[in-house]
Parts: sequence; structure tokens; C-alpha cells
Amino acid sequence: MVPSEDRSEIAFFDLETTIPFRAGQKHEILEFGSILVCPKKLVELRSYTQLVRPANLNRITDRSVSCNGIKREDVKSKPTFAEIADDVYEILHGRVWAGHNILRFDIPRIREAFAEIGRDPPEPKGTIDSLVLLTQKFGRRAGDMKMATLATYFGIGNQTHRSLDDVRMNFEVLKYCATVLFLESSLPDELIENSVTTTTPETSSRRRRNTRTSPVGEQTAESTTAIPILSFVSPAGSQTSPFDMSTLSNEITSETLQPDVPMEEERNQPSKAIITSDQEGFLEPGEISSPSIKAVQVPLYHGSQITKPQLVLGDNKPLQLRCSDLKVRFGISGKFMDNAGRRKLNFVIDLCPSLCNVLQECDSAAKTISVDSGSGSEWNPVIIPMKGFLNSPTARIHIPIGLNGEMDCYAAEIHQRELPGAATTHKLISSNPSAEELESLVNPGTVLDAFLSLEPYDYQQRAGIRLVARKLVIH
Repeated sequence: MVPSEDRSEIAFFDLETTIPFRAGQKHEILEFGSILVCPKKLVELRSYTQLVRPANLNRITDRSVSCNGIKREDVKSKPTFAEIADDVYEILHGRVWAGHNILRFDIPRIREAFAEIGRDPPEPKGTIDSLVLLTQKFGRRAGDMKMATLATYFGIGNQTHRSLDDVRMNFEVLKYCATVLFLESSLPDELIENSVTTTTPETSSRRRRNTRTSPVGEQTAESTTAIPILSFVSPAGSQTSPFDMSTLSNEITSETLQPDVPMEEERNQPSKAIITSDQEGFLEPGEISSPSIKAVQVPLYHGSQITKPQLVLGDNKPLQLRCSDLKVRFGISGKFMDNAGRRKLNFVIDLCPSLCNVLQECDSAAKTISVDSGSGSEWNPVIIPMKGFLNSPTARIHIPIGLNGEMDCYAAEIHQRELPGAATTHKLISSNPSAEELESLVNPGTVLDAFLSLEPYDYQQRAGIRLVARKLVIH
């Protein structure tokens, strides 16, 4: 075996796994693929790929097959992970590891797999997560920074979601991005600004490059202009969150704007949100005093040492909103997908002044705790101003995805009033609604009551608050 100090090659690798279908279930490795790359010439030296038989073939569900195409019959006669562990260890140990989203997904799965067979896992000399690196250096010009999106941006084919194909695609995407950044570093700033429609961290840093800083512990102007092709990212420094958000303002401006309607703080005969026993603790915006709103760090789950930010009131109870008579400006949008291929549903509502005031205080408190925790992510305000309209602030409400038995479902309860102004409601959807069903119920101009939780997020260098619907009552 080659000593680890002599292992100069970069090990690009990728895993295909099962998709858990219930809480607490693990991902099981179905395929491991890797290439070793010369860091000086950026050429592939050798490759390795192997399908893997999981401990339980029943973990390969239809949803898993739709993601990567690996069926039970494809792996039933293949070796287990224990049987290929020596190969995986030899490829990875003592080398620099590279891949797309490996800090959050692939590396934890490798460590879990070695722990399950009672072996010490391989250890990297360094790590290069291209999702983190390209988000920092290439910005958002290529969209959501997923591998398929980046490949489409550069016109280098479709992602197959097979390990060796994805590894090679990742390598090509990195080379394309590095070339673009290298060329841009040689162009005048005005050409960069005219050719790059989205301001990126890289172009922003170029505008500041004429300011020379102290050489002790800081970059000089010359070092700012150098474009690193590869960068080392510490796994311990990775900030992740389950809340994947795209730029809100960009989504808003892409919609067809509706005629502006003057907003009223109170309507002539305001209806009241229906409160049931499971919705106690949800407060109307007018019942909340701004000084009582604060953000604190709470355990991720009971007994956990890992914390997450949460918005609370003065008594440290989670802040939950009950909002009456919200008017929908833009209906449900499902343009974006999560990592499992499920549509992320959200809609945009108009805000009255009292709700605006509460959300502004929440935004300020959450941003403060984000900055104090050391996050460098760009902050997305929860309130979205509408271009071209006066006094028409809006916000986006998200419909969460949960579990109904072993099946995914959109988790917000959807009710409708029995009669206009009535206090009784009936549940419109009782089982597992489709995205199309929800889209047909929440349209522009719909008036509804919403029971909302407020969830801070920090994901892929973007942070903010998202409003999550727990119950919607349609008028």
C-alpha cells in the first residue's frame, strides 16, 4: 500500500444509495464510484466502480429506482459493502477527497458503512466539496448549483445519477467553472459586469481588489484576483440545514404580476381564524408585542448536543402565527424540486401592516443570531417588496413535506369553511394530496386563514426565515 504522505492524487467519488421511506432509516449504499486525478495536470489516472448489495433488498423502493435506476435484480448478486471495503479504503485513505455535496451526504454515508462492519473509516488528507466551493466562487449564475443544473449550464450532457458518470461529470464541471473564472480574472471589470447577469461573490471581490490590506493573516489585492481551481474545505466548518431555498426575489419577478389592490389593515367585517385544540399557541400578529420576540439556539432534538436557531416569545415558547384573511397574490408554485425529486410547493401572500411589523422583528432577531453564530451566508429578508407596486409587501408561504405511514405527503392540513363567515370547517384533503390538488385550491385572489411556524434556515450560503404552513383554512 502506498504511504499516505505520497498519495498526491485527488480522489473524486460518489455514492448511489437507497432513499429512506420512514424516519430514522439509514441510506444504504448501492454503488460506489471513484476516479483518481492528477492535481498538476488534471487528468484521470484510474477509475473504480462497483454495485453493492444492501443488507435488505426491500430498501430499494420504486422511489429509489426512479432516482438512480438501480433495481433489486441489478444488485442481488453483487458484493456487500464489507466485501469491497478494502478497495474503498485503499482508494480514499490518505488522499484529498472531492465530490459534489460530499460533506453533507457522501462522507457521512462512508463513515456509517465502515462503522456498521466494525472497521475504522478511511481518513482524508483534505476535502473539496464542489457544491460549497462553486457556490462561493461561481455564485448563483448557474441556478441552484445542483450537478444536473451545472451540467446543463455548460452543455455537457444529462446527469445519469450513476456513480462513475456523476464523478466524471463533476470533474468536468469543475474544469469548466475554473476556466470561466480564470478568464474573467483577466478581463476589465466593466466587461465582467456586462456579461454576468447575476452578481457573484467573485465579481464583488474583484471590485474591491484595488484595496490592499495587511499581509499578516489577510489577503493582499493580488491574492484576491487569483482564482483557485481547488480549495480545501474543513468538514467541521460546513454549515448545513434542511431548508433549501432559492432566491426569493428572482422567483417573484418571474411571475406574472397581478393588478395592485390597496391593502387595508382591517376589513369591514373581518372573519376569525378557526382555533382547534391542536392549534392552541398560535397568535394573531396584533397579539404579539415586538419587544417579546427573540431568537435562541435550541437542541436539534431532545438530548442532542447540536443546536438550531428558533424564534420564541418572552416566555421562550415557539413563535407561531395565526393569520386571518390573507389574500393570495401568486398561487402555488412547484417549479423547484428537492433532493428526492419532490416538488417544493409555495405561494405568495399580501401582508397587512401588523403582520409586516411582526415579520420585520423576527427577521432582525434571526439575522442577529445568525451573524453572532459566525455565519457568512447572504441574508434573504422574509418580506419581499413588489417591484412596480406601492405599499404592497409580500411573503412566501411553504407547504412542508412529511410522512403519512411510509409515504411522503404534503403535510399542511387544508380546510374550507362550511359557509361564508361560518365558524365551522371541513377538511378538504384527508389522505395524501398531490401537488395538482393543492395547486387547484390556492389561486391568485384566494382568501384564507393560515397557521404558520417560522423556521430560520442557513443553506448553501443563503440564510433567512421561511413561513411554513401547518394549517390553511380556505374561505
